[in-house]
Amino acid sequence: MGMLDGKVAIVTGAGGGIGRAHALLLAKEGAAVVVNDLGGARDGSGASSSMADAVVAEIRAAGGKAVANYGSVTDKAAAQAMVDQAVREFGKLDILIANAGILRDKSFKNMDDAMWDVVLEVHLRGTYLTTKAAYDRMIEQGTGGRIIMTSSTSGLLGNFGQTNYGAAKAGIAGFMRCLWLEGLKYGITVNVLAPTAMSRMTEDILPDAVKDRFPPENVSPAIVFLCSDDAREISGRQWLIGGNNVSLLSWQVTSIADRPLEEGPWAVAEIGEKILASKAGWPPVNPLRGL
Repeated sequence: MGMLDGKVAIVTGAGGGIGRAHALLLAKEGAAVVVNDLGGARDGSGASSSMADAVVAEIRAAGGKAVANYGSVTDKAAAQAMVDQAVREFGKLDILIANAGILRDKSFKNMDDAMWDVVLEVHLRGTYLTTKAAYDRMIEQGTGGRIIMTSSTSGLLGNFGQTNYGAAKAGIAGFMRCLWLEGLKYGITVNVLAPTAMSRMTEDILPDAVKDRFPPENVSPAIVFLCSDDAREISGRQWLIGGNNVSLLSWQVTSIADRPLEEGPWAVAEIGEKILASKAGWPPVNPLRGL
């Protein structure tokens, strides 16, 4: 018996890396899986059915249930078709893991509009389109659901050379922080994952010395648990997972200065002194980098 027996899931970008790991573990825990992957290159160019087909074959060889889907998350009709396929093949939809993504890294000085637009289109709009189709279906079914969106430490904490990617991933986190409040009414949980894992997306980003410490398979167990009935009360959280480290990222409010409104607004120099005097006690901007 698996924790997800009888559940039906969609995983986008499931042809390799973290998405593949999610799909394999979902199936191992008993879920039927729609394995979505456009089959393109890391930069989003091209398309092929081979990546999704290979993961489906792997799941079926292990005795699981899966079907392939080759649609683009940037296409509204294709996003709806993923949900329709899940319902047609397996009768319902319980889980969406929005994982598909591309990279077009460049320093902002060398960023152009096309690089910016395509990354926002795939990550932010793609997450919106697939989530919208899945969320509406879950409401219609009336039995709740699980949505996992994929953000990044680039969006939550920052990373050099990824302004387009970071903006998209920060948008996804903001999307989650609003949607989970609406999902409460319908029993739909919404969480966000910021993973660290070795994949073709990160093969030239992670230092060679640490690549072996971050297999994609180690990211999936906590995420698959969040898709289970046991996690029905866990929502609105930002999960940082890499290797066997599972952490929550929560915002910290640091008080700088306060005084009664009747005393009037701060003078610029006065509030400046308060800000500078408090600076030594500020939390780091990026604790992972010690900055």
